[in-house]
Amino acid sequence: MLRSLTITKGFARRASLLSKGHQKRNLAIHEYLSMELLNQYGVNTPKGGVARTPQEAFQVAKKLGTEDAVIKAQVLAGGRGKGVFESGLKGGVRTIFSPTEAEKFAKQMLGHKLITKQTGSAGKICNSVYIVERKFVRREYYFAILQDRKTQGPVIVASSQGGVDIESVAAENPDAILTLGVDINDGLKKDDALSLAEKLGFSPKIRDEAADMMQKLYKLFIDKDCTQVEINPMAESVEHEVLCMDAKLNFDDNSEFRQKDIFALRDTSQEDPREVAAAKYNLNYIGLEGRIGCLVNGAGLAMSTMDIIKLHGGEPANFLDVGGGATAEQVTEAFKIISSDPQVTAILVNIFGGIMRCDIIAQGIIQAATQLSLTIPVIVRLQGTEVNAAKKLIADSGLRIISVDDLDDAASKSVQLSKIVDIAREANIRVSFELPI
Repeated sequence: MLRSLTITKGFARRASLLSKGHQKRNLAIHEYLSMELLNQYGVNTPKGGVARTPQEAFQVAKKLGTEDAVIKAQVLAGGRGKGVFESGLKGGVRTIFSPTEAEKFAKQMLGHKLITKQTGSAGKICNSVYIVERKFVRREYYFAILQDRKTQGPVIVASSQGGVDIESVAAENPDAILTLGVDINDGLKKDDALSLAEKLGFSPKIRDEAADMMQKLYKLFIDKDCTQVEINPMAESVEHEVLCMDAKLNFDDNSEFRQKDIFALRDTSQEDPREVAAAKYNLNYIGLEGRIGCLVNGAGLAMSTMDIIKLHGGEPANFLDVGGGATAEQVTEAFKIISSDPQVTAILVNIFGGIMRCDIIAQGIIQAATQLSLTIPVIVRLQGTEVNAAKKLIADSGLRIISVDDLDDAASKSVQLSKIVDIAREANIRVSFELPI
């Protein structure tokens, strides 16, 4: 049964419908890899090839042998067409009319960062370009399969208005968005796919082909443990072909053990290096934009810690959960990741020891402070298992680590000291944290 759906900003690019505050990581792969995967499932796409040097771009365009083509920067972010390269080139998606033009644009794209509305000012490095034949289309559609938390299963989101920002379509004309929940036990039935193709407006002569493609995309979604298969646009060409012109695929991180071939396609150059380092040590890290670094055990405690920092007028610099069984080495690595952010002016450690022993955390803090020669204040609030042993270790360390029992007090001190460091940095002076607070 089809129904209308109100889509909030970012819905179409999320791998699932998540409530605010839940951490969820999903592997994303480059467009050219997504297209190759679609081809393996018999899905029609424009012909193309990837290039990593300007010379390769020339050869790929020459091999295509078309009068004109499109060169696309391969970065894992939306809004590439309207992005700007640090080289000065405007647009990460450009039409080209010769192999020479492919080479020229590749020189301006490769090795340069592309800045889009999704990357922020930092941008993302472009290490490859995808050159595809230019196809002329009669109509463009939007088609996606997502994991829906509400219905606890796959949901198809589609619209007759494709090739544009789907969030804008949803905001301006919500009736243009159709959804179809799929029973995972039955899969996407042919009749349902045909009904959807008809409602979207596919012409009768290609309706079967469109439905068949939808079923193939659904099979890919299930087989590869996808959290998202987004095709924008799915198009009807002037030759009456059904084509997937662009694809964004995401995969459930929990499936890595059985999708090793997919996860081998991961491009860490497109990810926050701090998150890459955190994953290496089984730490849950998300970089934010504040000044106070947080090291906490447990997602719930991490969220409440960030909230109380904001309550006192500060902003958290990260979400970092060391989990319930962290070692001293993991805590040390966590400190390295937090302190690698030049915006951090104070670090707040908030540990409630249940399974996690406070003395292990203390050992890691001392080890990190010694190795890194930290020059910013470290405020530590420990409660629970072996807390007295932990406090003794900190007291005997001789390091300038501020131990506080009350979380409210710890958060308040973190914000105060962070502001002191900010002022000192602006004045280019060094401050001592041995002063009474």
